Amino acid sequence: MKQADQSRSEKPSEHARRRFAFRLWVGAGGVAAVLAAYAAVPRHADLTRFDPTPTAALETAMWRHYYEKRYLALFFDLYQSARDGQGYSPLDSVHVAVAAARAAKAFQPSTSRAQAEAAIPHLVAYFRILARAAPIAVEPEDAARTELAWWQARREAVPPHQYGAIIARVSTLLYGVDNDDIRRSGIIRAQAMDYRDAHAETMTEADWASIAGQLEMAYGLLKKAVFSPASTR
Repeated sequence: MKQADQSRSEKPSEHARRRFAFRLWVGAGGVAAVLAAYAAVPRHADLTRFDPTPTAALETAMWRHYYEKRYLALFFDLYQSARDGQGYSPLDSVHVAVAAARAAKAFQPSTSRAQAEAAIPHLVAYFRILARAAPIAVEPEDAARTELAWWQARREAVPPHQYGAIIARVSTLLYGVDNDDIRRSGIIRAQAMDYRDAHAETMTEADWASIAGQLEMAYGLLKKAVFSPASTR
């Protein structure tokens, strides 16, 4: 009789535990669904919404992390650029960051134009996502090969004003703009890269601050070019 009473007293406790586990499972599933929706729901990304000052600071950090081969840090820089700078969803921002980081990692050890081609698939994936937020129709393959062209030109010690023109061409492919400001923007970015290369072994915080200032000027010109009434699209 005592055993039967004890069995009956245990059953409600077991039932309560199961109900609690079920509610916990449902709650966790709900949280996961909300997080998944937050990450994946499309946002209105816009390549023209960038702010020159934080964009320049973030690109300076990217350069440092790239040359220090800190690819995880570079990934987070790229994620932040896509998420905060252009307004991509968290999921798309991850895709942008992964594609760009893979392209950089594939290109860095290459020693020839043929080897550098390994970066192309990643660059195509990168520009395919950027194209969704561009103000014009973008051909990802064309943009990817133009981007790789200035990477390679810089490596081959082509003068900054020459590969700066290729950088400007990438901007033209993304924004549909071709004017003096966008060309100056590309050249100033190239000059900042040339400065980094010239001080590669002795870079100081003051040098990085100088680069950030040059990049801010370049992105200011790009912003002006994109919204110039005289822009050609």
